[in-house]
Amino acid sequence: MTKIEILGTGCAKCKRLFANVQEAVKDLKITAEVIKVEDLDAIVEAGVMLTPALFINGELRTEGRVPCVEEIITMLKE
Repeated sequence: MTKIEILGTGCAKCKRLFANVQEAVKDLKITAEVIKVEDLDAIVEAGVMLTPALFINGELRTEGRVPCVEEIITMLKE
């Protein structure tokens, strides 16, 4: 199962990234565990300097921006 983590403090960008990830998972019809991490200590511990950040299976894929649904689909297919 794919594990997707969205790290951010709950701002508008973080919410948009979460929505884009959910749409990408739905479009691909895959089973994925999507987790929102809003705890500041956990975000810092992960080494994230800019939010929102997107981790797929423990690998940092984007930081400080909101990728579009198509870009997330491409990342999930890799």
